[in-house]
Amino acid sequence: MNDVKENITNWIKEYAKKYNKNLVIGISGGIDSAVTSTLCAETNLKTIVVSMPIHQNNAELIRAQKHMNWLKNNYKNIETIEIDLSIVFDQFKKTIGKISQNKLALANSRARLRMTTLYQIAGHKNGLVIGTGNKIEDFCIGFFTKYGDGGVDLSPIGDLMKSEVFSLAKELNIINDIQKAKPTDGLWDDGRNDEDQIGATYQEIENAIKNINTEKTNLSEREKKVIEIYLNYQKINQHKMKPIPVCYLAKD
Repeated sequence: MNDVKENITNWIKEYAKKYNKNLVIGISGGIDSAVTSTLCAETNLKTIVVSMPIHQNNAELIRAQKHMNWLKNNYKNIETIEIDLSIVFDQFKKTIGKISQNKLALANSRARLRMTTLYQIAGHKNGLVIGTGNKIEDFCIGFFTKYGDGGVDLSPIGDLMKSEVFSLAKELNIINDIQKAKPTDGLWDDGRNDEDQIGATYQEIENAIKNINTEKTNLSEREKKVIEIYLNYQKINQHKMKPIPVCYLAKD
């Protein structure tokens, strides 16, 4: 994975230098943001890592803080910012009243509030907002918030499967607590993780992508079920994964 690390790091550096920008990235306590922020740190460019808890699960918050401290101890180009958005989110929920009853929309609003915060910081720090989505989330099943964690300037690990992200985490010596934690978007008060929401593990989704053209008679019932889950996400989330449709008019 060393070549992968160098390729991504160089890609980030070249793009940021082209526009004379610093790097701004949100830290969740999860594997994707840990790997991506470390790749940013490896560029030697100014990297601002930001923790933005909103009534966060304490274990997630601790992992985020540990990783930020680990970055500061290992790289000289790191600046850390911690902004608790819980009060802002509570006021938002109170202000919109009954509209807040849709729990999925409200969870997505958390992600959009964080995106707004990152861009405020990027504007203040002359930075680019760095995305942390992997290939499965961003380009296979659309498991992200449109204009939330999907609202970024760069997608460094967007071509990596989740298994590749974990392999890269080992290469980068990401702390064990993060490597062992179950992936979660951190948007729900009940602590549900990604697998709870998707209905399959990331490894199962990877296998489904590989098995999509395999004869069904050669697959187990579970493998068939995961392929259905994958295809359903592909269908319902196309609006996230494709460019914004434009109504082009015929002109003389």
